[in-house]
Amino acid sequence: TNPELRCMMLHNRFAGDALKKVDRFYEAGIEMNGQIVLCKGVNDGAELERSISDMSKYLPHLRSVSVVPVGLSKYREGLYPLEPFTKEEAQQVLATIHKWQEKLFPEYGLHFIHASDEWYILAEEELPQEEQYDGYLQLENGVGMLRLLLDEFAEAMEEDRINGRQARAKHITLATGRLAYRFIKQMAKQMGERYEGLQIDVIAIRNDFFGEMITVSGLLTGQDIMAQLKDRDLGEKLLLPQNVLKSGEPVFLDDYTLDDIEKALQVRIDIVKSSGRDFIEAILSD
Repeated sequence: TNPELRCMMLHNRFAGDALKKVDRFYEAGIEMNGQIVLCKGVNDGAELERSISDMSKYLPHLRSVSVVPVGLSKYREGLYPLEPFTKEEAQQVLATIHKWQEKLFPEYGLHFIHASDEWYILAEEELPQEEQYDGYLQLENGVGMLRLLLDEFAEAMEEDRINGRQARAKHITLATGRLAYRFIKQMAKQMGERYEGLQIDVIAIRNDFFGEMITVSGLLTGQDIMAQLKDRDLGEKLLLPQNVLKSGEPVFLDDYTLDDIEKALQVRIDIVKSSGRDFIEAILSD
């Protein structure tokens, strides 16, 4: 929200006027949600404190603000020299966010400022509980996505246990991005322990196309999946998360299709939708 810094970052001399537009929305009582893309050494530290402070004045009409780390692909020639955040720096970002949540929640009943899931993984800290996400206002920005998945999964597993659900023995493979790998591996392990004879291999796909610092599954390409899974025993089928495909199309970001991948790997591919129940059904279905 620092006008001079904002103009520099966006390389636009008019960018500093943005808050005047937010003022008009606020005065009209229009509900808003915001996002801070955090760049190391640029708008973090004291500038992050300033941005949160400035935006908190728009409560309650500004319902939430997410803080996400800038995505750094390998295609950065001629661009501003940005570096990834370290574990310790991620912990500092989370400390700032949690401090503001504790300050604002008692007055507004909203935690307001939210860290995307990447920060908790990078900082090696536990994910917040569901109630801290204020109804998952920033889910599409990767805020609370893993918490929601884990909670839905646990609930569905308990339902199946109560109902005495059984499953046949089989071997399947799950491929995902490196960001969610630990959590997907944990869920697969629980299913393997619950259903006798169920073997689930979970493989984290390295993003060679955009660069190793891109770790979300939504930016994986068909060619990276094919290259890293070839010559492996994938079992009866390969499961891929829904967000590896373009919306409404069986096509990856690099224009490979699901058919291309199936033919190259000689395995049936099923797509896993986003919920914890969908995860279980995709694994157990024939």
